Amino acid sequence: MSTAHPAVPARIACEGVWKFFGEGAKAVTALENVDLDIRPHEFVTFVGASGCGKSTLLRTIAGLESHSRGAVKVDGVPITGPGQDRAMVFQHYSLYPWLNVLDNIRFCRQLGVHTRDRTSADVEAASGRADALLRLMGLTASARSYPNQLSGGMQQRVAIARALMGQPQMLLMDEPFGALDAQTREVMHDLILHVHRLERSTIVFVTHDVEEAIYLGQRIVLMAPRPGRIDTVYEVPLPAGRTQDMKLAPEFIALKRDILERIRETSGMKTDIELLRKLSQGTVDTQIDPR
Repeated sequence: MSTAHPAVPARIACEGVWKFFGEGAKAVTALENVDLDIRPHEFVTFVGASGCGKSTLLRTIAGLESHSRGAVKVDGVPITGPGQDRAMVFQHYSLYPWLNVLDNIRFCRQLGVHTRDRTSADVEAASGRADALLRLMGLTASARSYPNQLSGGMQQRVAIARALMGQPQMLLMDEPFGALDAQTREVMHDLILHVHRLERSTIVFVTHDVEEAIYLGQRIVLMAPRPGRIDTVYEVPLPAGRTQDMKLAPEFIALKRDILERIRETSGMKTDIELLRKLSQGTVDTQIDPR
């Protein structure tokens, strides 16, 4: 399957991207020849076995990691580091415990890069933006609460609102719901889809959960390990307006089965499962040769 859509200019373009950790004979190839275009306003999810380079690629797009070869471009311009056009949301919320919810959200607007030559109109607009994000994320009643007074799901809402405060063109999310319980995750899934419709950001979302990847994504990028590379890109055959009932649809279940099978094949898990099955059936010789 193609990883590019040449008719639409790419918001994010990875062109022959390689990433090595270490040097010489001890160098480890984390990413191998990654080519991928992500369109403006697209929601793309990444899945794959541990060690396949999902988070490394995301951090490279964010400018938090440098790549060893190739190019990573945003709107045709090579990235050289983090930028205001890209915001990152991590699994661990990284909220400032001494700030309340509203001040955590407004924090980025108080940094030097945002305060130079700022007018009273800019201050008023930022205040309005913070209030709008409180409403969007369902945080109005908790605006004066501190992080330790919030549940995990509410803390992640604050982290997402803070990331959106600067109106980034791209929202990069590294397993943001991985620490949440199943019921809270479903609520957050619908919330982030609502945010995507309203904000029109390009979202790149890393997850280990295949069901989550299908429910949220317009395309799914499956990466394979050792070395980390793109194996398959799947188009998600679901309408834009997602509902939880769609998880029971035959096309949803079939795609989930195909992706899980491919993850097992690319990671070696399928071989391990077959060996365990043979062991349980007694068809593998487990005797140790005494010689």
